[in-house]
Amino acid sequence: MKLLLTAVAFLATTGAALACPDASAWGQKVTVSGQDLFTPRNYSVVAGGQYDLSTCGIRPSNWSGAMTGNVIGKPDFSFTMNQLSGYELEFRVVSDCDSVLLVNSATGTWLFDDDGNGNADPKIRMSGAQTEGVYDVWIGTYNGSQCNATLTVESF
Repeated sequence: MKLLLTAVAFLATTGAALACPDASAWGQKVTVSGQDLFTPRNYSVVAGGQYDLSTCGIRPSNWSGAMTGNVIGKPDFSFTMNQLSGYELEFRVVSDCDSVLLVNSATGTWLFDDDGNGNADPKIRMSGAQTEGVYDVWIGTYNGSQCNATLTVESF
């Protein structure tokens, strides 16, 4: 009986982990440099998804509270960044609903924001960003709905 309960518990937690953002998957691939992003780049996306961030166990380094929002499993975008040395890197969203932003940085650090860009839109700004690497980005929604959104990526 104990073995059966252990197997059921394992399957339940494995299923929950699969129902979360997958940083090993690729989103829409974009390759840019710090200099390229000195002119803001805009990307259209449908915000939202079926996976509830509050159940995923992700602990963003910049967020102390509970993460609330829904995203898709694979990233919306996978940015291969080059030559970021000396730049600050910013991801911000403007959307038709209450959106959230989740980033897995080139060092594997999770970052999250809900309303940092004002008007229920998120923004994450990183100083001292990793010089090169892949930044995976998810644009979700606070309440699980879907809406049109624009992700802007810029360096300073």
